[in-house]
Amino acid sequence: MNTIFSKKLLAVVISSLLLGLTTNHDAFAQSSDGTGSVAKVLKQDVKEHEDDHDDHEKGHEEEKDDHDEHEHEKGHEEDKGDHDEHGHEGDNKEEEEHEEGITIDPKKMSLANIKVESVKPEYQFSTVYAPGEIKANGYKSYVVSPRTESVIISRHAALGEHVAIGQKLVTLFSEAMAQAQADYLIASTEWQRVKKLGNKTVSESRLLQAETTFNASYGKLIALGLTEKAIDGISNKNIKAFGQYTLTAQREGVVLQDDFIQGQRVDAGDTVMLLADEKKLWVEAKVSPNKKLNLSIDSPAVLKLEGQSYNAKVIQEAHTIDPITRTRIIRLGVENSDDNLHSGMFVKVYFQFATKQKVMAVPEEALIRSADGDWTVFVEDHPGEFKAVEVELGRALGGFREIIGLDSGTRIVTKGAFFVASEIAKGGFDPHNH
Repeated sequence: MNTIFSKKLLAVVISSLLLGLTTNHDAFAQSSDGTGSVAKVLKQDVKEHEDDHDDHEKGHEEEKDDHDEHEHEKGHEEDKGDHDEHGHEGDNKEEEEHEEGITIDPKKMSLANIKVESVKPEYQFSTVYAPGEIKANGYKSYVVSPRTESVIISRHAALGEHVAIGQKLVTLFSEAMAQAQADYLIASTEWQRVKKLGNKTVSESRLLQAETTFNASYGKLIALGLTEKAIDGISNKNIKAFGQYTLTAQREGVVLQDDFIQGQRVDAGDTVMLLADEKKLWVEAKVSPNKKLNLSIDSPAVLKLEGQSYNAKVIQEAHTIDPITRTRIIRLGVENSDDNLHSGMFVKVYFQFATKQKVMAVPEEALIRSADGDWTVFVEDHPGEFKAVEVELGRALGGFREIIGLDSGTRIVTKGAFFVASEIAKGGFDPHNH
């Protein structure tokens, strides 16, 4: 039975193998007959692959085009930005040009005290500074003092008062004056009596003695400080006034000193009052002995006091050194017609030395710094129209400064330049003059 089963199984297997070979052969034959179809399929696959590749490449190209378009638009935007920036810069430049000029109406110029002048080459002065002190003019001052020991009875002038020649200043009493007045009264009476008798009655020697005594007593009163008018007023009728005398002003001036009180006893020669003519004062400048100054009589100088300037001239130069300050004194004279200067004031003295050639110079207050730090002045092209013009600075010449860059005769703002600059900063102008 097993043998029969085995044989059946073997037959099934062989049949299966044969069936498989037949199927494979048909499939092979079909494959051989359909080569074109396979090739077509392969070609179609290749084409689809190429199409995919082309689509991929096209996608890249589209991305590239998009990128290029983006770059192009970006370039346009940058160009536009550059253009805008350029336009903005142009606007700024135009504004800067506008900011250089301004038009100010005459009324505003008058209110702002703007001064416009033409600048031309002129001789200028360099300066050397020295501290100074106002002094009374010693040649036009007068010390009021008793010439004998006296007691002050009353005053007739006060400190700072302007007095005229012959004006009463102070009345004093002196025993020596009383005796001198009595002696004069006796001598005067005797001389008048002898003169009336004449030489027919009185001897020549008696006349000479009486005249000499009178002259001596008169001279003594003059020496004690009495005036001719005061001497002529001495008489027996005013016995109570004996010993009293009044000192008067010997010249016109101002009372600069009156350091006394009534009832005070003063010695001969003590200063009771000091009078000085303040129309022309002295200035004593203290200069370092090592400073070499080539000064001569009438050399010019400028005094500065509280913003005011005064012209002065050298009148004397000391050749000794002050033992206290260790400085050399140079004395100057200054006119004081407006009475603003007084003895004891401290001033700044600027000795002036003229330039060898004419130079263009402007007042320091005419110079204004621009936004970029350069020095400028405001030039007037037409009446009331100003623009900033850059200049180069040269030497400092006192209150002036040498400038380079302007033509002779150019009209510039010499006073009120700060106001013009502030008006420009505020934009208070019409660039088109509308």
